[in-house]
Amino acid sequence: MIANSKANSNASYIGAIDQGTTSTRFIVFDRTGRIVAVAQKEHEQIYPKPGWVEHDPEEIWRNTQEAIAGAMKQRSLRAGDLAAAGITNQRETTVVWNRNTGKPVGNAIVWQDTRVGDAVEEFSRDGGQDRFRAQTGLPLSTYFSALKIRWILNHVPGVRKLAESGEIIFGNVDTFLLWNLTGGSSGGVHATDVTNASRTQLMNLETLAWDREILEAFGIPGAMLPEIRSSSEIYGHAKEGALAGVAIAGILGDQQAALVGQTCFGAGQAKNTYGTGCFMLMNTGERAVQSQHGLLTTVAYKLGKQRARYALEGSVAIAGALVQWLRDNLGLIATSSDVEVLARTVKDNGGVYFVPAFSGLYAPHWKSNARGVIAGLTRYANKGHMARAALEATAFQTLEVLEAMEKDSRIQLDVLRVDGGMVENDLLMQFQSDILGRPVVRPAVKETTALGAAYTAGLAVGYFRDLDELRANWAVDETWTPNMLAEKRAELYRMWKRAVTKSHDWID
Repeated sequence: MIANSKANSNASYIGAIDQGTTSTRFIVFDRTGRIVAVAQKEHEQIYPKPGWVEHDPEEIWRNTQEAIAGAMKQRSLRAGDLAAAGITNQRETTVVWNRNTGKPVGNAIVWQDTRVGDAVEEFSRDGGQDRFRAQTGLPLSTYFSALKIRWILNHVPGVRKLAESGEIIFGNVDTFLLWNLTGGSSGGVHATDVTNASRTQLMNLETLAWDREILEAFGIPGAMLPEIRSSSEIYGHAKEGALAGVAIAGILGDQQAALVGQTCFGAGQAKNTYGTGCFMLMNTGERAVQSQHGLLTTVAYKLGKQRARYALEGSVAIAGALVQWLRDNLGLIATSSDVEVLARTVKDNGGVYFVPAFSGLYAPHWKSNARGVIAGLTRYANKGHMARAALEATAFQTLEVLEAMEKDSRIQLDVLRVDGGMVENDLLMQFQSDILGRPVVRPAVKETTALGAAYTAGLAVGYFRDLDELRANWAVDETWTPNMLAEKRAELYRMWKRAVTKSHDWID
């Protein structure tokens, strides 16, 4: 049993804040993992310069409060109806704020932001891109939080001095929400969990503590960092609003949350989440496997006082975001769901390949100077081919990650568990199965990210007994099996890899 506190005996439900890249949701689940209520609020995507991506932290906090209130109102729920609440969040997105006023020093720098590209080159000159990989499991990249913190310290006047005294503090979005929920400037809890800490490039994977050597190298004061805690424990209680008095008892970065929500508790089990980006995680158990094939080593979860579990991760920057780009920037579709209809107007990709390296290439290439390309255009190509190529890009990138994961883990996956918004796209899921050459399984409860946060919160307070109870909740909704000749699969993949090389080294 993992619980460190007894659940409210009258509580029928468990809650989860799911703070994502494009929106914030609050979802209420029952003991079987079924959704009881949900409310969602989108927030603005801010693009001040090419390659820069920002969010307004105060808008996210307002939206979080509104989503919580909206979901609770749907079923006339009171705070006492919830045993606890968990938080899952977009990882790496960096917020720096004043401990005394609660005011951010500027917009959050989002995980997709590439403004620290020069710093990546600077630090890579001494020790290479893998300079800190042994300690953190991560290559130097624009992706992670550390260089974003450094950028804020170097570019926002007066912040560094206040950070050294601990008056200016840092957190990823999980920390910012926890701090506000538990009192903000009036005693809010400044903490994070091991999964989010592992994405900063500042935490040592072995000690699960901030690495002093790396902090010194990046010039980041330790006084501004949150306390690192487990993924499943009571951090504090909400002070006001619809959750007043409710224990905040679980925190997981969004991809780790999906791994937990998919109940991938055994070493070798893996899931792939199709959201704004695309993220495959494989549980490697109590061993942190250092990748030799371009993957990340990260903390999967830590339940209370149990030992941490680790994962290999393949991160793809642009997946669902490419569909949004077709909608918002090109106007090819009116809604994201229209992409499947448009893609079905053609029988194949017409020789068109779309490499969406808008923020560079993540796993397994790690080329921050790559940029997006569309290859193979002829007069024959039309918007249907563009739509199909956009969907196929996600499947091809997943195959690249899967191949790397199997080489690192020496485990061949028999089946891939999938979740996220794009798994509603049957055309994509069938092509994913075809190009992987193995079954793809969608669970009955598709909101696995929020469910994972609810699970960790519920375990912390005894609402859920153990992992076996969670495994029993998992059920299959649909399975896709491969239906493509091996020769065709190989030729499509060969052309995809050729297109990828055209995106390399686009920026000098």
